[in-house]
Amino acid sequence: MKKLTALMMSLLMLLLCAACAPKEQLTVNVAAMKGPTGIGMAQLSSLAEEGKTEYNYSITYAGSPDEVTGGLISGELDIAAVPVNLGAVLFNKTDGQILTAAVNTLGVLYVVENGNSVQSIADLAGRKILAAGQGSTPEYILNYILDKNGLAGSVEVEYAAEHAEAVTKLASGEADIIVVPEPFVTTALSKAEGARIALDITAEWESVSDAQLVQGCLVVRKAFADEHPEALKAFLKEYASSAEYAVNSPADAGTLVEKYGIMASAALAEKAIPNCNIVCITGEEMQVMVSGMLKVLFDANPKSVGGKLPSDEMFYLG
Repeated sequence: MKKLTALMMSLLMLLLCAACAPKEQLTVNVAAMKGPTGIGMAQLSSLAEEGKTEYNYSITYAGSPDEVTGGLISGELDIAAVPVNLGAVLFNKTDGQILTAAVNTLGVLYVVENGNSVQSIADLAGRKILAAGQGSTPEYILNYILDKNGLAGSVEVEYAAEHAEAVTKLASGEADIIVVPEPFVTTALSKAEGARIALDITAEWESVSDAQLVQGCLVVRKAFADEHPEALKAFLKEYASSAEYAVNSPADAGTLVEKYGIMASAALAEKAIPNCNIVCITGEEMQVMVSGMLKVLFDANPKSVGGKLPSDEMFYLG
């Protein structure tokens, strides 16, 4: 009887240990951009470090999409948060080997002016704008809005290498008008005396387009989705919880954002989060939103989505 009791206790301990450990010894390699997509990932990074996630996650944060693209194509990354048009470009470039699994960021772009001369989109005529994100959604969104308002030929747009560079030039006086996303908007307002939000790009988009403005998405390698569907399902669930945490607890999330270098200041992150439009939308709703956005981008510039509209096979619907 004692041997049977000891055996049952041993089995119980094994079951308890299995419940506490990740479901399988799989490390999921993830990348996010510094900015809204990174903010949505911050709590997940913390939980992963503490061993409180269903699977092991190795999460890194990049300053530009180029740092992420190579890792996805080579297989070094399994999942990444990227601009929505890059999801389409990668699907086309890899013959369907990179899929879009979720929308994670809606409209986050703003026109920030050091002054008070821009009160409407028409006031940009004849002006010079410094933006960032060339070859990505910020460029295509801005071009689309300027074109629809008849301003394509009268606004000079220059591109900085990164959003942070645009902020620095506004603060130094080298630029008077910049187009940046949150959380760089909040950083700009804190660094440049007299800076103000002049225009909300989401509102400008909605005035000329029926498609919902989508800027960021989560993509996954098809091979990973096929081989580890349960791990992908768990990740999407935990990312959704992490994104919700950021929205509902900006102060606590801000501390993590600073910890992981997504932004330099927890206080600035806390101020920026309410304007970051962080979400996690999956399934058919995601497909409808992304398809509408890509159609607008394609009609404006086919190159923006990789030369052709992707088929519905681009979407991972779970």
